[in-house]
Amino acid sequence: MWKDEVEARVLADAVRLRGVEYKWGPRDPFCLSVSEFEVSRGERLLLLGASGSGKSTLLSLLTGIALAQAGSLEILGQPLDELGSSGRDRFRAEHFGIIFQMFNLLPYGSVVDNVLLPLSFAPRRRARATASGGMESEGRRLLSALGLPAGIGKQTAATLSVGQQQRVATARALIGSPEIIVADEPTSALDDDRQQDFLDLLFGQIEATGATLIMVSHDRRLTQHFTRVIQLNDILTTSKCKSDTR
Repeated sequence: MWKDEVEARVLADAVRLRGVEYKWGPRDPFCLSVSEFEVSRGERLLLLGASGSGKSTLLSLLTGIALAQAGSLEILGQPLDELGSSGRDRFRAEHFGIIFQMFNLLPYGSVVDNVLLPLSFAPRRRARATASGGMESEGRRLLSALGLPAGIGKQTAATLSVGQQQRVATARALIGSPEIIVADEPTSALDDDRQQDFLDLLFGQIEATGATLIMVSHDRRLTQHFTRVIQLNDILTTSKCKSDTR
């Protein structure tokens, strides 16, 4: 890669979409269309939308799980359509930390093993975690920073409360300092007080690394915590797309 291309990618937006269209299948009437959408590096963005509004589909496109049939989608300056399936998997592992709505922890794995799991697939994240004092040490530091008690790292994920599982899932997303954190309804199972505590901890860790945060939710109470709030209906059209699928 030429030096000027590397520098351009360093300065690129975290996310840039133009004329994106996506259908799950040729017989599926659902189609998602995005004419234009950008997220700057370091933003804390909240995307608000009801069930069925296209939140999960948009996240699948942003993280390269799904590939658009039309338009351009760049993440950190990298066009995702230039990468094959395995290339997108590697790119996602290196550059995204994902907090799933249902947490997706390995129930019989230890807490520390769950936190360290992404590093198995992301050499650069692994190197950053190692440089911070060792992978396991960094995992335990994140668990402590997120308010979990000392010694919890040896417990299995199945023994944790919902709030504890959520924080373990967050530590897993943050380890190795990925550039973009994607969170899918991460506060839906929390009451108001625990929601506030969780957001304070999450934002504190993200601010320390300068990561970009993209969170999707239906909860309008969260708006005060973000630098930008977008209604999904303002950027998405879920109807019949004009172009044919590839």
